[in-house]
Amino acid sequence: MFDSVKIFVKAGDGGDGSAHLRRELYIPRGGPDGGDGGRGGSLFLEADAQLNTLASFAHRKHFKAGSGERGLRQRQHGKTGQELVLPVPLGTLVRDAESEELLADLVQPGQRCMVARGGRGGLGNTHFTTATHQTPRMAQKGEPGEERWIALELKLIADVGIVGLPNAGKSTLLSVISGAKPKIADYPFTTLEPNLGVVQRDDFDFVVADIPGLIEGAHEGAGLGHEFLRHIERTRLLIHLVDGSSEEIEPLDAYRQIRQELTLYGDRLAAVPEVVAISKQDLPRARDAWPAVREGFARLGITPLPLASVSHLGVSELLSRVAQLLRTLPPPSTFAPAEGDYKVFRLQDGDGLEVLPGDDGFTVRGKRVERLIAMTDLANPEAVDYLQTQLKRLGVTSALERAGVHSGDVVHIGKDELTWQ
Repeated sequence: MFDSVKIFVKAGDGGDGSAHLRRELYIPRGGPDGGDGGRGGSLFLEADAQLNTLASFAHRKHFKAGSGERGLRQRQHGKTGQELVLPVPLGTLVRDAESEELLADLVQPGQRCMVARGGRGGLGNTHFTTATHQTPRMAQKGEPGEERWIALELKLIADVGIVGLPNAGKSTLLSVISGAKPKIADYPFTTLEPNLGVVQRDDFDFVVADIPGLIEGAHEGAGLGHEFLRHIERTRLLIHLVDGSSEEIEPLDAYRQIRQELTLYGDRLAAVPEVVAISKQDLPRARDAWPAVREGFARLGITPLPLASVSHLGVSELLSRVAQLLRTLPPPSTFAPAEGDYKVFRLQDGDGLEVLPGDDGFTVRGKRVERLIAMTDLANPEAVDYLQTQLKRLGVTSALERAGVHSGDVVHIGKDELTWQ
């Protein structure tokens, strides 16, 4: 099953700024002219109607966008890094793998979700000129690109889901009513991945998903229960196929078993309208049992349809009922994490500052201060002086002093370790 994967995504790093000083004939003190580094490329997921599974991520788990190029002399900016767009099927849920926060629900072709933002390009030395310091020999490093593990989960976008026990005839029905060509054989669990087909009924089109056979305990994950059940959470209508020829389980018991699994999985599935069809009516056992089966379902307030997909018995009546019901049902609701036409997740900057004392020193957390450290060349004395000024401006110095920092203590900021003086 290629409908849930975890992948690591990293945006491109920003390019370093240039600390170049202008040196030309007859202009001995041309001053700084270093350009800014280019921004790193961001990484996006984009919904693609041509894809039905997440199989493209089966063998490759790490993805990185292009980094920005360093700044050049004569105030020339570095080139922006190449963004990376990964196509995913319609119906893909995107979550942060660590926090499990839902980032986006990509349900329309072309919808994009930014999952890693490219790092800012470092500023060139032209930005650090002051009245008392006309020739700065420092420039910022590029900001590292965002990186994270994300979890992708596919829930198919279908109007109708065909459910039933294994070998109830779901794939055969889908092949008859649409152009889909699922694998079909006379044994259980032929279908291991959901198949989609488009059905045309008069002037009305709808998408049907053949959901692999459910078994007892599917709501707890038995077999591949969770993987299969989540694909029908979006459907507006269910076709519940019951094998009328089975010698192992009576049709009413088979129906009750599937209904129980749907109910135990969640209220949403239990409330989805359904059309019940008793399949394989072209077989003698099913034909002979039909009157008793029809009467048994009638006692439950259900009017089942007789069906034989191979001979097309009852197929037209089934599609007419399905199309009639679909016209009266509302479209499925979807999660919209951002305003606007596109469900795009915008990464938050988060300026909160936090100082945490520990056994090995102090840890400072905060988006702005971590970015500042990452973009500072700690081997450059001018850059370190500038860093100290910025730490005071951001309130980091006073926060550390209130926390009890002393000269010689170790301070951790981001991936760097500093000695406080």
